[in-house]
Amino acid sequence: MASLKTEIGSIVLDKPGMIASGIMDETGKSLVRVLESGAGAAVTKSIGLEPKPGHDSPCFMEVSGGYVNAMGLPNPGIDLFREEMEIAVPKGKIIGSIYGAGPGDFSELAAKMEDYGACAVELNLSCPHAKGYGMEVGTDPEMVKSIVSAVKSSVSIPVWAKLTPNTHILTRIGQAVQDAGGDAIVAINTLKAMVISPEFARPIMSNKFCGLSGEAVKPVGVRAIYDLRSAVDIPLIGVGGISTWRDAAEYIMAGACAFQVGSAVGTKGMGVFSQINDGLSAFMDEYGYANIKDMVGAAHE
Repeated sequence: MASLKTEIGSIVLDKPGMIASGIMDETGKSLVRVLESGAGAAVTKSIGLEPKPGHDSPCFMEVSGGYVNAMGLPNPGIDLFREEMEIAVPKGKIIGSIYGAGPGDFSELAAKMEDYGACAVELNLSCPHAKGYGMEVGTDPEMVKSIVSAVKSSVSIPVWAKLTPNTHILTRIGQAVQDAGGDAIVAINTLKAMVISPEFARPIMSNKFCGLSGEAVKPVGVRAIYDLRSAVDIPLIGVGGISTWRDAAEYIMAGACAFQVGSAVGTKGMGVFSQINDGLSAFMDEYGYANIKDMVGAAHE
């Protein structure tokens, strides 16, 4: 029987799927529920130095092919989040997602996540709707390089960088992550979007701009991983529109050694992880793939 075990650098997962940041990961109990549902690891909500309320409602809605959101990075702040980590870390592998305005913020946050027991940190360099954070710092290769380098010097756990698709220089940014010593790249975050109400002749979201996630963005994510595979040598983690084993297989064959699931938890529930695992395993048995590593980047050959 095919093995679903995979390696992301020094991190070994029994199963290749993770919950993506921002979905079912605000509390220790929800992170544990994800792990118990068949995910190999769980990524936390993006956490900052101080508590942040996020944007006013409306900030989330369903659209054709997925969801749009402009949450505005709501979180309790890194100090209070220690309590949630204490609940989740004993139950499995937890990746701490963090956001900041520059190298100093990221370094301080990463060090605390390491102290709290995170097995890796994921740098949110890609949120499309938070002014001064995310995509605004993640589309400058030099800034990305300085952030990743600073975090690498402040922690001993692996450093992952989550990149935005909202740029024409994605591979250059990926190379900046690698040059700075980053351990893995996560791609993609949401696509910058907007929804307008014809009746009110105005944008629906309180923030006007939002991020599109869900099945509609999968081809963009698969292309991003494919491009990055040709540009860097460090491990890649695919995310964006994955809801079935076929979606996961596309990302793996494009070059990802693991993947993250987000919006599909809203449409299919927590059982989506076991469904993907079962389908992927059956496909691998039928087509002669002994393990995930045999599939990684197969579409390039």
